[in-house]
Amino acid sequence: MKILLPPSETKRAGGSGAPLNLDALALPALNLQRATALDALIALAADAARAQRVLGLSERQLGEIEHNRALRSSPTMAAVDRYTGVLYDALDAASMTAPSRRWLRDHVWVHAAPFGPVGALDEIPAYRLAAGTSLPGVAPLRRHWANAVTAAIDAEKPPFVLDLRSEAYVALGPVPASVPSAYVRVVTAQGRALNHFNKKAKGELVRALAEDRPRVRTLDGLCAWAQNRALTLRPGHEPGEIDFVVDA
Repeated sequence: MKILLPPSETKRAGGSGAPLNLDALALPALNLQRATALDALIALAADAARAQRVLGLSERQLGEIEHNRALRSSPTMAAVDRYTGVLYDALDAASMTAPSRRWLRDHVWVHAAPFGPVGALDEIPAYRLAAGTSLPGVAPLRRHWANAVTAAIDAEKPPFVLDLRSEAYVALGPVPASVPSAYVRVVTAQGRALNHFNKKAKGELVRALAEDRPRVRTLDGLCAWAQNRALTLRPGHEPGEIDFVVDA
């Protein structure tokens, strides 16, 4: 099984890893798209005023431009440690045991706007780029990424993909029809969709999986694991969707 996670707008600065090495990232077939996006972000950072407008930054966020300027030279850290916010606070990968972190390495991709999906423990720099940003010199990110990401996932041929991304990131790389997958929506028992609890629940779900390290290769296998964990997964309203039911 592979799990696709969204990134987070908020990130930790710094890191102790060597500068970004595209060849060390998962799904190396995406390296041309990665290099193009990185070069455009670095070029944009040379004009601070334009970068502020394009990236939608406040005065307090202008340091993000420097992060983009140093994308190829700044220190890196594992993607699951780079991101902060509700989902990643609930996941709390830094507190996991070594076997659980290895499970994340083997089973989780994080879909970053400048990199496409990367492995959970792939080392990336701090950056600023959202899925909906129109990056000068690059086709709209949906067109830049979608076909390439779908093809890269298809080539990887995972037995099953659990898609926890937001719809904005799904648009940057839909799971191919050739790969069995389920898109997760977090809902109440009455079927009401949730916002804040959505991110928290997804982080807790992935943490539980990493703690148990089940050998899941199908949706039925995932549902059987969830039942043993007293978690509720049920078919969603649309084909290909599954509801994760939580108390709100």
